[in-house]
Amino acid sequence: MTAAPGAAVVTTTEIKHESTLFAEPIGQLGGFPVTNALITSVATVIVIVAFTTILRRRLREIPSGIQNAFETILEEALSLCDQVTGSRAITAKVFPLAFSVFIFILINNWIGLLPLGGFGLLEKTSAGLSFVPFLRSGSADLNTTLALAVMAVIGANVFGIFSVGTWKLFNKYINLKALGGILKKIRHEPSVLVIAPVEFFVGILELIGEFAKIASLSFRLFGNVFAGEVLLAAMSAIFAYALPVPFMFLEIFVGAIQALIFAVLLLVYFTIAAQDHEGESRETAHAH
Repeated sequence: MTAAPGAAVVTTTEIKHESTLFAEPIGQLGGFPVTNALITSVATVIVIVAFTTILRRRLREIPSGIQNAFETILEEALSLCDQVTGSRAITAKVFPLAFSVFIFILINNWIGLLPLGGFGLLEKTSAGLSFVPFLRSGSADLNTTLALAVMAVIGANVFGIFSVGTWKLFNKYINLKALGGILKKIRHEPSVLVIAPVEFFVGILELIGEFAKIASLSFRLFGNVFAGEVLLAAMSAIFAYALPVPFMFLEIFVGAIQALIFAVLLLVYFTIAAQDHEGESRETAHAH
Protein backbone atom coordinates (compact mmCIF):
# COMPACT_ATOMS: atom_id res chain seq x y z
CA MET A 1 0.00 0.00 0.00
CA THR A 2 1.30 3.47 -0.91
CA ALA A 3 0.27 6.74 0.68
CA ALA A 4 -1.19 9.55 -1.40
CA PRO A 5 1.14 12.44 -2.20
CA GLY A 6 1.16 15.01 0.55
CA ALA A 7 -0.72 12.74 2.97
CA ALA A 8 0.64 12.47 6.47
CA VAL A 9 1.95 9.05 7.36
CA VAL A 10 1.01 8.08 10.90
CA THR A 11 2.94 5.31 12.56
CA THR A 12 1.89 3.89 15.88
CA THR A 13 4.05 1.85 18.17
CA GLU A 14 2.22 -0.45 20.52
CA ILE A 15 3.55 -0.47 24.06
CA LYS A 16 3.15 -3.82 25.77
CA HIS A 17 3.38 -4.80 29.39
CA GLU A 18 3.26 -8.47 30.23
CA SER A 19 3.32 -9.93 33.73
CA THR A 20 6.50 -11.97 34.03
CA LEU A 21 7.33 -14.67 36.55
CA PHE A 22 10.57 -12.86 37.32
CA ALA A 23 11.06 -9.32 38.60
CA GLU A 24 12.03 -6.90 35.82
CA PRO A 25 15.39 -5.11 36.14
CA ILE A 26 15.24 -1.33 36.40
CA GLY A 27 18.95 -0.62 36.51
CA GLN A 28 22.24 -1.70 38.05
CA LEU A 29 24.10 -0.73 41.17
CA GLY A 30 27.78 -1.65 41.02
CA GLY A 31 27.07 -4.52 38.66
CA PHE A 32 24.19 -5.73 40.86
CA PRO A 33 20.82 -5.75 39.06
CA VAL A 34 18.15 -3.63 40.73
CA THR A 35 14.66 -4.95 40.05
CA ASN A 36 11.28 -3.30 40.57
CA ALA A 37 10.46 -5.90 43.25
CA LEU A 38 13.66 -4.98 45.09
CA ILE A 39 12.74 -1.29 44.93
CA THR A 40 9.34 -2.09 46.46
CA SER A 41 10.93 -4.14 49.24
CA VAL A 42 13.39 -1.33 50.04
CA ALA A 43 10.52 1.17 50.02
CA THR A 44 8.65 -1.12 52.44
CA VAL A 45 11.58 -1.15 54.85
CA ILE A 46 11.87 2.64 54.64
CA VAL A 47 8.14 3.04 55.40
CA ILE A 48 8.37 0.69 58.40
CA VAL A 49 11.48 2.40 59.79
CA ALA A 50 9.98 5.86 59.32
CA PHE A 51 6.67 4.89 60.95
CA THR A 52 8.29 3.18 63.96
CA THR A 53 10.71 6.09 64.44
CA ILE A 54 7.87 8.63 64.47
CA LEU A 55 5.79 6.41 66.75
CA ARG A 56 8.65 5.91 69.17
CA ARG A 57 9.22 9.65 69.49
CA ARG A 58 5.52 10.21 70.26
CA LEU A 59 5.17 7.52 72.93
CA ARG A 60 3.35 8.74 76.02
CA GLU A 61 2.38 7.07 79.30
CA ILE A 62 -1.24 7.85 78.54
CA PRO A 63 -1.74 6.66 74.93
CA SER A 64 -3.85 8.63 72.49
CA GLY A 65 -4.37 8.83 68.76
CA ILE A 66 -2.10 6.63 66.69
CA GLN A 67 -0.35 5.20 69.76
CA ASN A 68 -3.68 4.08 71.18
CA ALA A 69 -4.66 2.45 67.87
CA PHE A 70 -1.31 0.71 67.53
CA GLU A 71 -1.41 -0.62 71.09
CA THR A 72 -4.88 -2.01 70.43
CA ILE A 73 -3.57 -3.77 67.32
CA LEU A 74 -0.65 -5.21 69.30
CA GLU A 75 -2.95 -6.52 72.03
CA GLU A 76 -5.17 -8.25 69.49
CA ALA A 77 -2.13 -9.66 67.69
CA LEU A 78 -0.69 -11.00 70.96
CA SER A 79 -4.02 -12.61 71.77
CA LEU A 80 -4.06 -14.30 68.36
CA CYS A 81 -0.48 -15.50 68.84
CA ASP A 82 -1.39 -16.99 72.22
CA GLN A 83 -4.12 -19.00 70.54
CA VAL A 84 -1.58 -20.39 68.07
CA THR A 85 1.32 -21.07 70.44
CA GLY A 86 -0.73 -21.97 73.51
CA SER A 87 1.95 -20.34 75.66
CA ARG A 88 2.61 -16.68 76.46
CA ALA A 89 6.28 -17.57 77.06
CA ILE A 90 6.68 -18.77 73.46
CA THR A 91 4.59 -15.86 72.18
CA ALA A 92 6.85 -13.35 73.93
CA LYS A 93 9.88 -14.81 72.15
CA VAL A 94 8.42 -15.32 68.67
CA PHE A 95 5.92 -12.46 68.39
CA PRO A 96 8.45 -9.72 67.43
CA LEU A 97 9.63 -11.76 64.45
CA ALA A 98 6.19 -12.96 63.38
CA PHE A 99 4.63 -9.49 63.61
CA SER A 100 7.57 -7.92 61.75
CA VAL A 101 7.23 -10.45 58.93
CA PHE A 102 3.47 -9.83 58.80
CA ILE A 103 3.92 -6.06 58.51
CA PHE A 104 6.69 -6.42 55.90
CA ILE A 105 4.61 -8.71 53.65
CA LEU A 106 1.45 -6.66 54.15
CA ILE A 107 3.00 -3.31 53.19
CA ASN A 108 4.97 -4.96 50.38
CA ASN A 109 1.77 -6.36 48.92
CA TRP A 110 -0.08 -3.06 49.25
CA ILE A 111 2.69 -0.89 47.82
CA GLY A 112 2.63 -3.10 44.73
CA LEU A 113 -1.05 -2.16 44.30
CA LEU A 114 -0.52 1.61 44.43
CA PRO A 115 -1.79 3.43 41.32
CA LEU A 116 1.73 4.26 40.22
CA GLY A 117 1.79 1.78 37.38
CA GLY A 118 2.11 4.59 34.86
CA PHE A 119 5.62 5.35 36.09
CA GLY A 120 8.31 3.13 34.65
CA LEU A 121 10.74 2.53 31.82
CA LEU A 122 10.26 1.81 28.14
CA GLU A 123 12.57 -0.84 26.76
CA LYS A 124 13.05 -1.78 23.13
CA THR A 125 12.50 -5.44 22.36
CA SER A 126 12.18 -7.48 19.20
CA ALA A 127 8.39 -7.23 19.53
CA GLY A 128 8.42 -3.44 20.01
CA LEU A 129 8.35 -1.30 23.12
CA SER A 130 7.92 -2.99 26.50
CA PHE A 131 6.81 -1.11 29.61
CA VAL A 132 8.54 -1.95 32.92
CA PRO A 133 6.88 -0.40 36.01
CA PHE A 134 9.05 1.01 38.79
CA LEU A 135 7.04 -0.74 41.50
CA ARG A 136 6.05 -4.38 41.75
CA SER A 137 5.11 -6.25 44.92
CA GLY A 138 8.14 -8.02 46.36
CA SER A 139 5.89 -10.98 47.12
CA ALA A 140 5.39 -11.41 43.36
CA ASP A 141 9.11 -12.18 43.11
CA LEU A 142 9.98 -15.77 44.01
CA ASN A 143 13.39 -14.61 45.28
CA THR A 144 11.69 -12.61 48.05
CA THR A 145 9.23 -15.30 49.11
CA LEU A 146 11.93 -17.96 49.01
CA ALA A 147 14.19 -15.86 51.24
CA LEU A 148 11.33 -15.35 53.72
CA ALA A 149 10.53 -19.07 53.73
CA VAL A 150 14.17 -20.09 54.28
CA MET A 151 14.41 -17.57 57.12
CA ALA A 152 11.24 -18.95 58.74
CA VAL A 153 12.26 -22.64 58.56
CA ILE A 154 15.91 -22.13 59.59
CA GLY A 155 14.83 -19.71 62.31
CA ALA A 156 12.36 -22.28 63.68
CA ASN A 157 15.10 -24.92 63.90
CA VAL A 158 17.50 -22.50 65.58
CA PHE A 159 14.74 -21.65 68.03
CA GLY A 160 14.29 -25.38 68.60
CA ILE A 161 17.99 -25.76 69.42
CA PHE A 162 17.72 -23.10 72.12
CA SER A 163 14.44 -24.55 73.41
CA VAL A 164 15.05 -28.33 73.53
CA GLY A 165 18.77 -28.66 72.80
CA THR A 166 20.89 -29.62 69.80
CA TRP A 167 20.90 -33.37 70.46
CA LYS A 168 17.10 -33.68 70.75
CA LEU A 169 16.54 -31.59 67.64
CA PHE A 170 19.13 -33.66 65.73
CA ASN A 171 17.42 -36.89 66.78
CA LYS A 172 14.13 -35.50 65.59
CA TYR A 173 15.49 -35.78 62.04
CA ILE A 174 18.28 -38.38 62.31
CA ASN A 175 16.99 -40.64 65.07
CA LEU A 176 20.22 -42.34 66.10
CA LYS A 177 18.81 -42.88 69.57
CA ALA A 178 16.10 -45.17 68.18
CA LEU A 179 18.66 -47.30 66.32
CA GLY A 180 21.04 -47.33 69.29
CA GLY A 181 18.28 -48.56 71.58
CA ILE A 182 17.77 -51.76 69.59
CA LEU A 183 20.57 -53.63 71.36
CA LYS A 184 19.33 -52.54 74.79
CA LYS A 185 15.66 -53.38 74.27
CA ILE A 186 15.73 -56.38 71.95
CA ARG A 187 15.79 -58.94 74.76
CA HIS A 188 12.72 -57.52 76.52
CA GLU A 189 10.96 -55.95 73.55
CA PRO A 190 11.54 -57.89 70.29
CA SER A 191 9.13 -55.52 68.56
CA VAL A 192 11.86 -52.87 68.71
CA LEU A 193 13.32 -54.45 65.55
CA VAL A 194 10.31 -53.08 63.71
CA ILE A 195 9.58 -49.94 65.74
CA ALA A 196 13.12 -48.49 65.73
CA PRO A 197 13.58 -48.50 61.92
CA VAL A 198 10.12 -46.99 61.55
CA GLU A 199 11.00 -44.20 64.01
CA PHE A 200 14.26 -43.60 62.13
CA PHE A 201 12.40 -43.42 58.81
CA VAL A 202 9.84 -41.02 60.30
CA GLY A 203 12.72 -38.74 61.28
CA ILE A 204 13.97 -38.75 57.69
CA LEU A 205 10.46 -37.80 56.56
CA GLU A 206 10.53 -34.93 59.08
CA LEU A 207 13.77 -33.71 57.49
CA ILE A 208 12.24 -33.88 54.01
CA GLY A 209 9.23 -32.06 55.42
CA GLU A 210 11.43 -29.09 56.34
CA PHE A 211 12.31 -28.62 52.67
CA ALA A 212 8.64 -29.07 51.79
CA LYS A 213 7.80 -26.25 54.21
CA ILE A 214 10.14 -23.92 52.33
CA ALA A 215 8.52 -24.79 49.00
CA SER A 216 5.00 -24.49 50.45
CA LEU A 217 5.57 -21.12 52.13
CA SER A 218 7.35 -19.53 49.19
CA PHE A 219 5.12 -20.78 46.38
CA ARG A 220 1.85 -20.12 48.26
CA LEU A 221 2.69 -16.46 48.85
CA PHE A 222 4.24 -15.96 45.42
CA GLY A 223 1.42 -17.72 43.58
CA ASN A 224 -1.41 -15.78 45.21
CA VAL A 225 0.19 -12.35 44.80
CA PHE A 226 1.36 -13.02 41.23
CA ALA A 227 -2.09 -14.33 40.27
CA GLY A 228 -3.56 -11.09 41.64
CA GLU A 229 -1.25 -9.05 39.43
CA VAL A 230 -2.27 -11.05 36.36
CA LEU A 231 -5.96 -10.63 37.26
CA LEU A 232 -5.64 -6.85 37.63
CA ALA A 233 -3.72 -6.61 34.35
CA ALA A 234 -6.39 -8.62 32.57
CA MET A 235 -9.23 -6.51 34.00
CA SER A 236 -7.40 -3.29 33.12
CA ALA A 237 -6.96 -4.51 29.55
CA ILE A 238 -10.71 -5.11 29.25
CA PHE A 239 -11.72 -1.76 30.74
CA ALA A 240 -9.09 0.53 32.17
CA TYR A 241 -11.08 2.49 34.75
CA ALA A 242 -14.20 1.28 36.60
CA LEU A 243 -13.90 -2.49 36.06
CA PRO A 244 -10.57 -3.07 37.90
CA VAL A 245 -11.71 -1.19 41.05
CA PRO A 246 -13.57 -4.10 42.74
CA PHE A 247 -10.67 -6.41 41.94
CA MET A 248 -8.30 -3.84 43.46
CA PHE A 249 -10.17 -4.06 46.77
CA LEU A 250 -10.14 -7.84 46.46
CA GLU A 251 -6.36 -7.84 46.10
CA ILE A 252 -6.01 -5.52 49.12
CA PHE A 253 -7.92 -8.13 51.12
CA VAL A 254 -5.92 -11.03 49.63
CA GLY A 255 -2.65 -9.24 50.41
CA ALA A 256 -3.64 -8.95 54.07
CA ILE A 257 -4.81 -12.58 54.26
CA GLN A 258 -1.61 -13.91 52.70
CA ALA A 259 0.52 -11.88 55.12
CA LEU A 260 -1.52 -13.26 58.03
CA ILE A 261 -1.25 -16.86 56.80
CA PHE A 262 2.52 -16.60 56.44
CA ALA A 263 2.90 -15.12 59.93
CA VAL A 264 0.63 -17.75 61.52
CA LEU A 265 2.50 -20.60 59.81
CA LEU A 266 5.76 -19.11 61.07
CA LEU A 267 4.31 -19.17 64.59
CA VAL A 268 3.23 -22.79 64.15
CA TYR A 269 6.68 -23.88 62.98
CA PHE A 270 8.40 -22.12 65.88
CA THR A 271 5.93 -23.62 68.36
CA ILE A 272 6.44 -27.16 67.05
CA ALA A 273 10.22 -26.74 67.14
CA ALA A 274 10.05 -25.61 70.80
CA GLN A 275 8.17 -28.71 71.96
CA ASP A 276 10.02 -31.61 73.59
CA HIS A 277 8.27 -34.55 71.94
CA GLU A 278 10.53 -37.03 73.71
CA GLY A 279 9.53 -35.68 77.11
CA GLU A 280 5.86 -35.74 76.15
CA SER A 281 6.20 -39.39 75.08
CA ARG A 282 7.72 -40.32 78.44
CA GLU A 283 4.95 -38.51 80.34
CA THR A 284 2.32 -40.33 78.31
CA ALA A 285 4.01 -43.70 78.95
CA HIS A 286 4.14 -43.04 82.71
CA ALA A 287 0.49 -42.00 82.71
CA HIS A 288 -0.47 -45.34 81.17
